[in-house]
Amino acid sequence: MCNYQGENYLPECIGALQALGDQLDEILVVDDGSTDASLALLARDFPAVRVHALATNGGPCRARNEGLARAKNRWVLAVDNDAVLGPDVLRKLRAALEADPGAVLAQPRSVVAHEPGRVHYDGGRFHYVGLFALRNFYRPLEQAEGQGVVEVDGYISICGLMDRQRVLELGGYDEVLFILFEDFDLSWRLRLAGERILSVEDALVRHKSGTPGISFRASHYPQRRAFFHSRNRWLVMLKCHAGWTLLVSLPGILIYELAWLLFTLKAGHGLSYLHGKLAFFRHLPRTLANRRRIQQGRRLSDKQLMVGGPLTLSPQLVGDPRGARGARLLDTLLSGWWGLARRLLP
Repeated sequence: MCNYQGENYLPECIGALQALGDQLDEILVVDDGSTDASLALLARDFPAVRVHALATNGGPCRARNEGLARAKNRWVLAVDNDAVLGPDVLRKLRAALEADPGAVLAQPRSVVAHEPGRVHYDGGRFHYVGLFALRNFYRPLEQAEGQGVVEVDGYISICGLMDRQRVLELGGYDEVLFILFEDFDLSWRLRLAGERILSVEDALVRHKSGTPGISFRASHYPQRRAFFHSRNRWLVMLKCHAGWTLLVSLPGILIYELAWLLFTLKAGHGLSYLHGKLAFFRHLPRTLANRRRIQQGRRLSDKQLMVGGPLTLSPQLVGDPRGARGARLLDTLLSGWWGLARRLLP
């Protein structure tokens, strides 16, 4: 389990894991440099839990990689501290993977913790502008598409049962990203390499409030999130898009970039946007080296994996009529361009 400043999350999260009993060999918590009372709480209330404390906060990418490297078994249930598993989640994830030996990862469906009748994350596909086109996002649970086990492209790293050996072979989480787009990047690299990801629709996890200062659940968009969005989206696209795909999809990518720039300026985060772009250029040499390795191992084409919509935006951004109209226009423009660009892809 990955933990940062999770003092208030840990009791319920670990309690749900301990309730799984002998379904788990061990519980390992990687603490990512927390400065709250997380470590004291773990020592006092959960002495049987193995804890690895990192000296500094390196982001969930580093913490998750540490957890994967230190785990005892090939199959690892990776959990964030704000996830609360139902009692049958692990059993259903295991059953899905046993029935499909070619898959390397199975994820549950997450629901909003304070509104468990509403889907939060349920996998997705890769939008060509460098975003997830999410399945069932904020849809009422009874209206959600998909039953049983569904093959998806996108893994949302709230919770997942994964083949740690294969994930680490493909580079694990990219620690340069720190946070945001890290699960999008891992999913894309897994799928490019021909690996398969499952979503188990009747395995439910309650998802709480996320990382303070990063997660977007209120009306105010966080400044740090604007920086990571500005930087990480381009880092991932540069690594994972084929060269020709980047070229033919560039007009659509730039349309989204303009819309994103206008949004960050309106939110008062123009400097964060700029700093993100400068940071992108600082990471270019390493990103290009990773790109060569990823593209050499490619097994599936962008045409097989990418979609042009629907564009998924947080309800907070499209809750008013003006925002909804802007989102529809943007989605129309992006899907229209993809209709043309896709014809040029091999």
